[in-house]
Amino acid sequence: MTSSLDLTRRHFLGQMTTGLTGVALSRLLTTDLSATPGATHFAPKAKQVLQIFCPGAASHIDLWDHKPMLEKFDGTPMPGGENEVSFQGKNGNLMRPPWAFTRAGQSGKMISSMLPCMARHVDDMAFIHSMTSRTNTHGPGCINMNSCFTREGFPSAGSWVSYALGSLNENLPTYIAIQDLRGEPPNGKANWGNGFLPTQFQAVAMAAQQPLRNLSRPAGISADEEKATRDFLQRINAEHAAAHPGNSELQARMAAYQMAAKMQLTAPQVSDLSAEPQHVHDLYGTGDSNKLKAAYARNCLLARRFLEQGVRYVSLYCASRASAVDGLLNWDAHKTLKADYERHCPIFDQPTAALLTDLKQRGMLDDVLVVWCTEFGRMPTHQEGTSGRDHNPDAFTTWMMGAGVKGGVSHGETDDFGRRAAVDVATVYDFYATVLHLLGLDHEKLTYYHNGARRRLTDVHGHVLKNILA
Repeated sequence: MTSSLDLTRRHFLGQMTTGLTGVALSRLLTTDLSATPGATHFAPKAKQVLQIFCPGAASHIDLWDHKPMLEKFDGTPMPGGENEVSFQGKNGNLMRPPWAFTRAGQSGKMISSMLPCMARHVDDMAFIHSMTSRTNTHGPGCINMNSCFTREGFPSAGSWVSYALGSLNENLPTYIAIQDLRGEPPNGKANWGNGFLPTQFQAVAMAAQQPLRNLSRPAGISADEEKATRDFLQRINAEHAAAHPGNSELQARMAAYQMAAKMQLTAPQVSDLSAEPQHVHDLYGTGDSNKLKAAYARNCLLARRFLEQGVRYVSLYCASRASAVDGLLNWDAHKTLKADYERHCPIFDQPTAALLTDLKQRGMLDDVLVVWCTEFGRMPTHQEGTSGRDHNPDAFTTWMMGAGVKGGVSHGETDDFGRRAAVDVATVYDFYATVLHLLGLDHEKLTYYHNGARRRLTDVHGHVLKNILA
């Protein structure tokens, strides 16, 4: 035993380091392992989230953000921006929207005449007109709008919510990503990835046109045989997990197998849209002659059915990644904005509005928070030599409605031409700080220890947008 007289400087520092390590380990264990899924920091206004995402940078000034000055000065140089170069090069003169804006609802909100069905919901929607992005590139932009980071490897918002709140239905995934018929969004599965969170918190990707595979039992195996096999595997896996504590990948695989077994009964029933009455199919447009619209309508109906069964977070995509032709598969209208949006708006408008109507009629908006997103905005000018618009990370629109949201209001403003956010500038950190707040979560307290840091969805930023809260 070392006496106090024998305590050398080197020995003292060595003992202090060991002690501090123990204190840090104790802190990590009590913080991470004592977390209870479903526990909130305060009373929530919302229990579930429906995220509707339009990849390709849907133009705020052509859909949601009415700019009379843009119409007045159409065809003239943008003041102070005559020589401005954006993502794809030099810009031309100011270009008005190809379609008129119309006043909608009791709030008198101005909205594009290309969205007549969505116009019926403006009194329930809170618009955020002063959103900004940290990037003007689609892949990083989509990742940023989903995870608050422009690089892959960080958890999506849905994964954070899944981690914090857990499931409302033990037989279905906590988090589901519904892909468009046209394909995955830019940067694909990273938009709904778990990042450094345990693997079980990533989304299960599926769609009406792509049901979950391998759920049915092979014809040559009886139900009793399958149950006995599953019980045997569970016992072996549990023993293996006990021998390898802290292996999150192993725990995630075990949880996935258990979930798959439960989903054999539940998922096919929820995915069976034929159970819906004809008037519901007519409302959504699932039988429309436009195959892309009909496919998206079925995905909208599928989203409602999953929310109805208690899926915590549903991401619904309308459009996909870019193609060799700008604006063909998503909202990236660089060259022919009018033709592109006359293709995309009808696909989006009726089915999305029907989903909102359906949720409202069923009383589900008391618990479901609906958010609409895109990755950034578009320029008020046309690209030189085209009739389309280039990328604009300095201004775009998002909106929320449903549980805890004040309808018929707007947060922030852009300048006279929609070029930059000018009043009450908002960030994606603010956006998700608000989403978490409505779910009863303090965005500064929802953390996960990773590589020496307590990570947050909102990084070290973010303020709740209190003026859109009910």
